Amino acid sequence: MLGLLSLFITLLPVQALPASSQKMLPPYFVLAGDSTTATQSSNGGGWGDGFLNTTLFKGASGHNYGHNGATTVSFRAGGDWDKVLATVKNVSHEHHPFVTIQFGHNDQKAAANISLAQYTENLQRFVTETVDAGATPILVTPLSRRNYETSSGEPSIIQDLANQTAATITAAHNTGASFIDLNRASTQYLNAIGPTGAYTYNLISTDHTHLNVEGSIVFGGVVAQLIQRDFPALQAHSFVRVNETLKEDVARGIYYWP
Repeated sequence: MLGLLSLFITLLPVQALPASSQKMLPPYFVLAGDSTTATQSSNGGGWGDGFLNTTLFKGASGHNYGHNGATTVSFRAGGDWDKVLATVKNVSHEHHPFVTIQFGHNDQKAAANISLAQYTENLQRFVTETVDAGATPILVTPLSRRNYETSSGEPSIIQDLANQTAATITAAHNTGASFIDLNRASTQYLNAIGPTGAYTYNLISTDHTHLNVEGSIVFGGVVAQLIQRDFPALQAHSFVRVNETLKEDVARGIYYWP
């Protein structure tokens, strides 16, 4: 089986970081997204807290603004995006700010009435405003749901976020922003470990979308690995570090439990 890490895509970031030999401010990650980024709660939970709490070191920090039910429209209309930009400005004198941007789960719902073209444009606007505020944007393709189909005789993840994943990558290409393909990475890992392992990360037994605390640690670590590949200076300065066993197990497609 090919290692997952060998398949990850790396682009040049919008805002260049210092070479590993140069001093840099510790990063501050501001997370923008829906419930698959958000803090664990009764009806939501994503990778965000696992990333912030287990992979950042040496003064690196961040804040999770992931919001249950959020779309690229409601996140702006409800004032969450203003909080993101205000936080960027508040921390920029002591940190190098990054903004991760991951939506799609709710934008795709018919009730949201958001076309793929609008979704792409909304992401591109987030990127532009992030750069204007002095931060480095990282577009994140949506975390895979843990729903499987068995028509081939072996369980495989249903690709129900393919359009949103492609649109996120298009937004990155159109703006020159960095992106990490979390959808691809999570899908490959979930296919490798199968439903029995995957369902242990469910927030509740019947919830195949949101993550419990352990799932947040696992997929937060996956996010950190992808960011390390795009921004190697963060790893070189030991600001972003991933548990070695988690890293190896994900790369080999072996079930990992924190």
